[in-house]
Amino acid sequence: MKREIIVTADGSKTIFLPEWNEHYHSKHGAIQEALHVFIKHGFLHLQHNFPETKPISILEIGFGTGLNAFLTVLEAQKRNVEINYTGVEAYPVTQEEIEVLNYATTEEGKEIFKQLHEAPWEERTWVFNTFGLLKQEKEFAKITDEALYDLIYFDAFGVRVQPELWTEAIFSKMYQALKPKGLLVTYAAAGSVRRAMQAAGFQVEKLPGPPGKREMLRAFKGFIE
Repeated sequence: MKREIIVTADGSKTIFLPEWNEHYHSKHGAIQEALHVFIKHGFLHLQHNFPETKPISILEIGFGTGLNAFLTVLEAQKRNVEINYTGVEAYPVTQEEIEVLNYATTEEGKEIFKQLHEAPWEERTWVFNTFGLLKQEKEFAKITDEALYDLIYFDAFGVRVQPELWTEAIFSKMYQALKPKGLLVTYAAAGSVRRAMQAAGFQVEKLPGPPGKREMLRAFKGFIE
């Protein structure tokens, strides 16, 4: 499938799939979306409400450009938190695409981003000794982890183009993969997605969305306190 690099509203780049009319990140701002959905309402929410959770285990559904992993490294460094990060991706981006993405603005950031993408697949490696990264090339339906993760970044392509990724069956796998009191965050807010999460056992809340989106969802394994 043809892929193009485009510039989003906040100046950061993303990948666009013309055939699907689908973007890897929001055209209203790739970095803004990732910070709002996955860092603010995922990572920082977990840090604030469960500060005893150390190290933090994160599963990303759709490793893609590596943007969410990159921003998580930066935030974890600020807070001196160790992270065990697993990124699942069925169709890894190419080296040529990685080289034109502009998420890192400092030399240290560029080195971190480089290490994330140079890390071998199917083997846990360490970025700056505090960020353990395991990249897995497989379909999301093949995930069988049980009670391994504190937090899931659910960043799959949208329900409009891949509805099979937003079903009760997939969210049951996510529920199974989370530890008790674990949480899942996603940019999506469709009623069908919320109902699929609830059918899988999640308690779900709507939150204000990132620029260009009215709402997003956060789901808990257990009860919202």
